[in-house]
Amino acid sequence: MSLLRTFIAIELPPTIQEAIARETSGLRQQVKRGLVRWVAAQNMHLTLRFLGDTVSSSLGQIQQMLTSQAALFQPMEIKVGGFGVFPNPRRPRVLWIGIQAPADLSTLQHRTESLAQSAGFEAESRPFSPHLTLGRVSQKISSSEAQALRSTLEAIRVGELGSFTAEAIHLIHSDLRPDGAIYTRLFSAPLGASD
Repeated sequence: MSLLRTFIAIELPPTIQEAIARETSGLRQQVKRGLVRWVAAQNMHLTLRFLGDTVSSSLGQIQQMLTSQAALFQPMEIKVGGFGVFPNPRRPRVLWIGIQAPADLSTLQHRTESLAQSAGFEAESRPFSPHLTLGRVSQKISSSEAQALRSTLEAIRVGELGSFTAEAIHLIHSDLRPDGAIYTRLFSAPLGASD
């Protein structure tokens, strides 16, 4: 039985990826090396549902379900900008760039969650909070490093970086490597497509 680590996402156009890279390059230089595992801008995407280990023989079923769901939604305008952290500024674990999208995005994500559960995946315990992961803070951070990082993050301001039209959702394979993940699009389901 072959397993693939997969997730469902909206991909970003290169112009948005480049804007994020430009806008956050100073932050990446200010933070002490090793404190944050940065996500390369070209690997950023808006995750709708992380599936995890997926049996390769189920990909056809997932593709059919995603395609039928995506057809119910029209392409949507998504704005990118702003900066924040999860779970909170006192204990930053994930650094993110913000997303502003129509209510249809939440509805699409909810439908994607239902689809995942009907395909046998466990329910997601965390509520959907649309964002682009910029980096993950190391678990091995000292209290003085944590204080320095908090001070740096408090000073960060990221304005609007642009907008794009999401025209499809994608099933993506994530191959974890020591030097970072390699993402491969397995298939795309166009929004608003009719047979």
